[in-house]
Amino acid sequence: MVKTHKIFKNVKLGKNCEIGDYVVIGVPPRGKKDGQLKTVIGDGAVIRSHTVIYAGNKIGKNFQTGHGTMLREENTIGNNVSIGTQSIIEHHVKIGNNVRVHSGAFIPEFSVLEDNCWIGPKVCFTNAPHPQAPRAKEYLKGPVVQRYARIGANATVLPGVVIGTNSLVGAGSVVTKNVPANKVVAGNPAEVIKDVGDLRYPFETSEKPYKRIGK
Repeated sequence: MVKTHKIFKNVKLGKNCEIGDYVVIGVPPRGKKDGQLKTVIGDGAVIRSHTVIYAGNKIGKNFQTGHGTMLREENTIGNNVSIGTQSIIEHHVKIGNNVRVHSGAFIPEFSVLEDNCWIGPKVCFTNAPHPQAPRAKEYLKGPVVQRYARIGANATVLPGVVIGTNSLVGAGSVVTKNVPANKVVAGNPAEVIKDVGDLRYPFETSEKPYKRIGK
């Protein structure tokens, strides 16, 4: 069988990794030579077809991508992370353990995704308060999604916004300010509408979808 993927220099793959067709790993970013940045992917990775991973990424165990995922350079990614089909992770992003990014999401540079957070399909983060301003790149600041926070499909999160621990952002919301821990926000602009402890399943049960964390 003809090998259809490409692995650049200075790429270290862990044990039992599956590499799909037309995957490219270790692409040198602009200004860097092939192999200048070390790329590490831990044991048990499943890298599906047409994924492109740039050089300098440090990725933990059991990493998974969907088809056509783009991962730019010099990100730090923990264990048990899944990045969905056609999602884009820009450079210098920090992702913790057990994070799920669904298909079609956009995560720009300097964003932080803490442990166990969940990013729904086609969520869009932003990091430039004044796009195309002469000094725009000096002020780039990605959102911070704290642990166990969840962001619904098609939500947009503005630069530097902090999504609090165990909070929930409703689908289609535009988040313009920080979200408190354990709160549900929705709308454009997103506003607090209830506590996560008040949420109920749409069927008869005493069980709640989420438990509050901390105070």
